[in-house]
Amino acid sequence: MTEGGAAPSLPVTRLRPAYQQVADQLRDLILDGSLAPGDRLPPENEIGGNFGVSRSTVREALRVLTSQGLVRTTRGTTGGTFVCRIAPDQISDYLEVGLGLMSGSDDLPLVAILEARELLEVPAAALAAERREERHLEALRTAMDREKRSRGRSSKFREHRDFHNVVMDASGNGLLTMMTEPVFHVLRTRFLKPEQPEFWSLVDDDHQLIIDRIEAGDGPGASAAMRTHLGNIRGAYRE
Repeated sequence: MTEGGAAPSLPVTRLRPAYQQVADQLRDLILDGSLAPGDRLPPENEIGGNFGVSRSTVREALRVLTSQGLVRTTRGTTGGTFVCRIAPDQISDYLEVGLGLMSGSDDLPLVAILEARELLEVPAAALAAERREERHLEALRTAMDREKRSRGRSSKFREHRDFHNVVMDASGNGLLTMMTEPVFHVLRTRFLKPEQPEFWSLVDDDHQLIIDRIEAGDGPGASAAMRTHLGNIRGAYRE
């Protein structure tokens, strides 16, 4: 009791619901590799026994993990609950939804998206110059040809995006591709300005220089060309 007779205020940590605690611990086992993609989880009653909870609590925990794309349940004699194998497209889709919902807010303004894009693509251009194969050079030239022939803002941006996707692919780092594709989509759908013919002409010139540096195997030159290009196209977007 305090001097005035009132009970002291004590810090209280609220416990998460039992099903959420089970879901959290199962998720940790998946993320740390203890449960690998394709592994079958133990039966519900066995999981419940391990955690000291009911089967209904386990079912609710598994529903949470299913909604997060971490596990899937199949029926039949060979059925059960399995750890999901995540495809790159699923990761990109998840990032795209999250970026789309946050974009334009104080948490994720346009300037932050453009800055992150530069941090990803400038070093990727250097990797592309070092690792590119002939198929990448052919794909870049094809993208440039389509870009020059395209008309209209949407088609121009699509070819612009495809060009950058080839550069990312040539970098040999699949994670970079997964991270940049959602950024391209959010920039187009949320921030791209109306038609600007003179802008797209500059894009064509920039892309040609990037191709030249990548083809020459000039990593620093490719990075510099990409940095200049991304600086030039900042004006294509608006808050």
